[in-house]
Amino acid sequence: MRRSRRDDVADLRTEEESSKKRRAPCIVAGYYANRVTVRMREEELELSLKVVIVGNGAVGKSSMIQRFCKGTYTRDYKKTIGVDFLEREIEVDGEDVRLMLWDTAGQEEFDAITAAYYRGAHACVLAYSATDRNSFDAIPSWKLKVENECGEIPTVLVQNKMDLVDQCVIGLDEAERLGRALGCKLLRTSVKEDVGVMSVFRHLASRCLHEMRRNDNDYQDDLRLYSTGPRSPSVISAFSPNGSTCCRNSGNGTIVLRSGGKTRNHKKKNFVKSACRLL
Repeated sequence: MRRSRRDDVADLRTEEESSKKRRAPCIVAGYYANRVTVRMREEELELSLKVVIVGNGAVGKSSMIQRFCKGTYTRDYKKTIGVDFLEREIEVDGEDVRLMLWDTAGQEEFDAITAAYYRGAHACVLAYSATDRNSFDAIPSWKLKVENECGEIPTVLVQNKMDLVDQCVIGLDEAERLGRALGCKLLRTSVKEDVGVMSVFRHLASRCLHEMRRNDNDYQDDLRLYSTGPRSPSVISAFSPNGSTCCRNSGNGTIVLRSGGKTRNHKKKNFVKSACRLL
């Protein structure tokens, strides 16, 4: 039987309608799948904060972040060359916070290197040793160096080596006066005995969260997408020296979101501490 042109057109229409019906569930499924993905991404965001630890050499800056991030302590002193980096995730005020800790060299010959990495910091630790008068006297100049690069950021004054009571050369009243003059809370630690170290970083993280919420009460809805590039095994480019705050990589996943000057990246269930050294 010979088919007419009308029959061919009818067959084409039938095939097209059938094809649309087959595609429709895929479109709907894809729509709802995308909604679920977006919702999951919103729920799995975490806050990342850059914290710089500054002060004279041999006051315990490296030991402090080693104790906080790795739970270890080494008696032998090893001078920091340039900048060291460690990170740890903690929960503060119901938020998952990843602290990216930058341990800077205290020697003047490294000033040109370390100052560049102050930029973009969200918080600062001013560290001195209870047994070193010069390290205490240098604190105001360290604070000024950070302010020149970062402006006013949450800062804490830390007296380390409080376990060496017999060798202490700075009285508590004198230290508290300096803290008030600089507008910083004074905290005392013993990295060797693991006393007060956690309090330092919890205090700074809480301050940053408070500032962010005060400046933007609806910060959860104000997240801006910047980059979704592939992950990189390197953490050297985590924060560029020029203070850029977008499209940065932490080495444990690509940082893709920012809110109110603070960075947010996709939360990872199995978090691994990492470290690097910048020369």
